[in-house]
Amino acid sequence: MLTTVAGVVGLRATVTPRPHDALASSGLVTEAGPNVATTPSPTPAPVATGGTAQGKKVIVGEAYDVSYGVVQVKVTMTGPRITDISTLSLPQGGRSGDISQFAEPQLRSEALAAQSAHIDSVSGASYTSAGYAMSLQSALDRSGS
Repeated sequence: MLTTVAGVVGLRATVTPRPHDALASSGLVTEAGPNVATTPSPTPAPVATGGTAQGKKVIVGEAYDVSYGVVQVKVTMTGPRITDISTLSLPQGGRSGDISQFAEPQLRSEALAAQSAHIDSVSGASYTSAGYAMSLQSALDRSGS
C-alpha cells in the first residue's frame, strides 16, 4: 500500500493537468488551479445534485488532463458511503481508448471496495489511474465526507 501511495504521489507530479493549447486559446478550457483543468464546457458542471429521502447525492469531481486525454468521474453517495462511480470522461481513441476500457471497471471496483480514492494503479494505465484517483478524491472532498 505504501508503495502504491508513493507511486501515485510521484506520478502526480508528472500528471499535472494542462489544458490543450487550442482549447485554452478558445477560452473553453481554463486553469482552475495548479493541478486542475476544467473540461471544455460552456457551462460549469454541477458540484452536487439532488438530495433524496435516503440521503443520496451526486458529486462531480474535477477534470484532469493526463496527457492522453481528460479523466473525470461522478460519484453517487448515500450518506457517507460511495454507492456508485461513473466516468464522465476518459482518454479515447486508439490505444488510449483500449487502455481506458480495460482500466475503468477495475478502478471503479477497487474504489467501491476501498470506499476511498486510495486505490492501486492499473498496470499499463498509470496516467489514467492517477487521474481517476485525483478526480475521485476531489469529488469526495466536495461531498464533505
